Amino acid sequence: MIPDTPVAGATARPVRDRRGLRAFVELPYLLHGDDPHFVPPLRGECRWLLDRRRNPFFAYGDAELFTVTAGGRVAGRVAAVHNPRHNAAHGGRDGFFGQFACADDPAVAAALLGAAARWARERGLTSLAGPVNFTMNDECGLLVDGFGERPAVMMPYNPPYYRDLLEGCGLRKAKDLWAWRRGPHPLGERLARVAERARRRHGLTVRPLDGRRFTADIDRVKHIYNDVWRHNWGFTPMTDAEFAATARRLRSVIDPRLIQLAEAGGEPVGVALVLPDLNEALPAARGRLTTWGLPIGLLRLARAARHVRRTRAVLFGVVERLRGQGVEAVLYAAAYDAIRARGPVDCELSWTLEDNDAVNRYLAADGCVRTKTYRIYRRDL
Repeated sequence: MIPDTPVAGATARPVRDRRGLRAFVELPYLLHGDDPHFVPPLRGECRWLLDRRRNPFFAYGDAELFTVTAGGRVAGRVAAVHNPRHNAAHGGRDGFFGQFACADDPAVAAALLGAAARWARERGLTSLAGPVNFTMNDECGLLVDGFGERPAVMMPYNPPYYRDLLEGCGLRKAKDLWAWRRGPHPLGERLARVAERARRRHGLTVRPLDGRRFTADIDRVKHIYNDVWRHNWGFTPMTDAEFAATARRLRSVIDPRLIQLAEAGGEPVGVALVLPDLNEALPAARGRLTTWGLPIGLLRLARAARHVRRTRAVLFGVVERLRGQGVEAVLYAAAYDAIRARGPVDCELSWTLEDNDAVNRYLAADGCVRTKTYRIYRRDL
């Protein structure tokens, strides 16, 4: 159970200085660096996410970072999170935890989650849910099934024992998020026929993102994103600043040919956003783009990135007024063709809500296989 008082022998302390922040950032590398399925994130990206001056989340939200020391070393970390926009959108008083990394030690986990729970209670919040880093638009969920391979780009990873740590603290499943895998099998003839009929019926055009009009096209993606997912469980629309920051961070990763925009009468009505799976190349950088001021990691990453073949479908959606009228098939077919043009089709589609029956049935009917389950946990305070 999450303790109401500090755990004997394991005390969580807030991060207050650069030394503490460095230890917070370094912990996953120390804990999991020998795990062949762990993809070391770029330290600069980690620091950006935690930076109150640069991460737009902190324009409206708040978070406190905690670490626990055991045996003279940092053995666990967590961020306690308050997201007022989420609570305004969903009419609740939810607190969140994220950035969770922990040794296989129940006392350390209890101290971390206890600190996050107390911090949330002090702000009048009545539940604790996570892992969420820091919003559902960021990496979220705990991997509970599908440990046999590296995660796809922008998806989390954790060893199996994390599940026991969280459930041992009284956290229980709130929602599962599913990852699917699509191989090189061709599109079904029925799907192709549905796509062609919908294209003619609605006067649809489908085109890739235009790199010369990157900002304008990203604005179109934002419009669709905030419209399509606004009713989804846990979703909170991204602010303009959040979307712009995400676009800037992804610009070096994006292959414009893999982002398909569906338009009707010049208006954006759907998007399929697929990314090259940079996690195939990231281990080459070893978590740093520069060493002693030299771009060693950057060069290693660039060399490894030439061999990236896998992709991840991150977004796939159609505006509500045209949903269920075949536009999904048009986008799906266009995304498939774009992926196939790069080489053999090997794509992860992630994530989908476990109870999004329409999408899950669609993927299963196309021969996609469910490969991973990520779980959002929750507990009343």
